[in-house]
Amino acid sequence: MKRFLLLIATIALPVALMAQKAARIAQGPYVQACSETEFTVVWLTDVDAISWVEVAPDDGTHFYNVERPKYYQTIFGRRPIGRLHSVRVTGLEPGTKYRYRIFQKAVLLNEGRVRVLFSDPYGSDILSHKPFCVKTLDAGKSTTRFAVGNDFHEHGDVLRKLFDRETVNADNYDFVLFNGDMVTSIDSEDYLMEHVITPSVEAFAPDMPLFVARGNHENRGQWGTHYMEYFPSSTGTPYYTFRSGPAFCIVLDGGEDKPDSDIRNLELMVHDPYREQVAEWLKEVVASEEFRSAPVKIVFLHMPPSPKGWHGGAEIDRLYTPILNEAGIDVMFSAHIHRYKLWKAGDKATGCNFPILCNPNQTRMDVDVDTKTITCNIYDKEGKLVHTDKFPVH
Repeated sequence: MKRFLLLIATIALPVALMAQKAARIAQGPYVQACSETEFTVVWLTDVDAISWVEVAPDDGTHFYNVERPKYYQTIFGRRPIGRLHSVRVTGLEPGTKYRYRIFQKAVLLNEGRVRVLFSDPYGSDILSHKPFCVKTLDAGKSTTRFAVGNDFHEHGDVLRKLFDRETVNADNYDFVLFNGDMVTSIDSEDYLMEHVITPSVEAFAPDMPLFVARGNHENRGQWGTHYMEYFPSSTGTPYYTFRSGPAFCIVLDGGEDKPDSDIRNLELMVHDPYREQVAEWLKEVVASEEFRSAPVKIVFLHMPPSPKGWHGGAEIDRLYTPILNEAGIDVMFSAHIHRYKLWKAGDKATGCNFPILCNPNQTRMDVDVDTKTITCNIYDKEGKLVHTDKFPVH
């Protein structure tokens, strides 16, 4: 009798588990680390799951026309189980629009090496939702257009309004870049989702490449060390490069604004040696043929160089400025000071031989680039044009 009951229980348990709710999409998806040949899709599920992405060209065929390739999240050949999913899609063509769907299977039973049971698959295109679309970058284009935001500090409502998909979409822009301090600190996953990722997803991020430059405030909070899990890059670090049209873009990280020993850093910050590391990487970037041959050279850095300012800005000036002054930079886009400020090339306050434009907080800056001119239009939180600047390309 005991054996019979054990047999019934062994059969009934998987059946009962299979009847449970499938994994649902809790947040996302949003597109990261886009290049000419790849992009990464990130999203969050409500329960632990395994996941994958299916991709098809935007060629007029139905997604179910043929078996579409599947891309899995893997860590050195093993599929991880969790709620946060980051799937890299590779082998794509430049300047090409692709459709994608995300799927996941909930983990119903995990007995380690004995057995793992999964739910039926569930995803973004089950009967009712059409696939998402994203367009890869294209270095062969003669122009590029992108939008920049920074220092929103939990004002997700303003973010939604300024970057609404009716305005910021793949028909009008190549990418969006957040130039730091989108939050005051990263206190939890829910906090990051509520104030940055969810507003971005609702506005544009499933269908538009999003790049991020880490600000000093993204260093703060008990969840700050998880930053790269939500914003993967081509280098696996907060500093990286990418090319869009004629523009070679360098995204730098300036670390904290105060000395590492400052009491408000809670004995957690070690940014002086970290900036040294970034500077060594930057030397390699500006020496590369990919950088040197690019018609336009743009730098994104949350904190501008400040020789006589706070420690972070002074260290940026000491370490980064000499390298960039020799590199032929056309413009640096910065933030941090929460107001509009333009330092022209050669300004003694910065010591930089290139212009530095600080975009105000809670605004959207639209940037149009061709091989002769970089044009910037800044819109306030009401969507009114408040500043226009033009920079010649050297």
